[in-house]
Amino acid sequence: MTLPKRSSRILEKAQKRASGLEAIDPNLDFGNSNSLQNMLAQIEQLRSKLHTHNSALAVIDASRTEIDQLEKSLSVLCENLLMSVGGKYGKESPEYVMAGGVLKSDRVRKGTITRIKTVAEQAAVKSNETAE
Repeated sequence: MTLPKRSSRILEKAQKRASGLEAIDPNLDFGNSNSLQNMLAQIEQLRSKLHTHNSALAVIDASRTEIDQLEKSLSVLCENLLMSVGGKYGKESPEYVMAGGVLKSDRVRKGTITRIKTVAEQAAVKSNETAE
């Protein structure tokens, strides 16, 4: 998921207004920093800041993609190592537990009726939440 790039309607509006004011008088100045030159400087400053912001978002997106790929790779490696330990020592061995595995005998499997009941209860809770 990429982060959305930012644009500015105010910047677009200011650029249009500046071109109109420039047509009136390129040296328009009403005092108190109400001048066309000040407006053009602020437009350029905002444009530059938006460009910097959007460039930073692109770097963040690239970094996030790299992190996701590294996480997947590490997950596969962990799973492979655990399966290797299970294959060498067995899934009922203390070595398998030390590697982070769960003994087959310790796994609790729900019966079919319990699973169906749980799904029905979760659906009822969701429908009650949406009705409220």
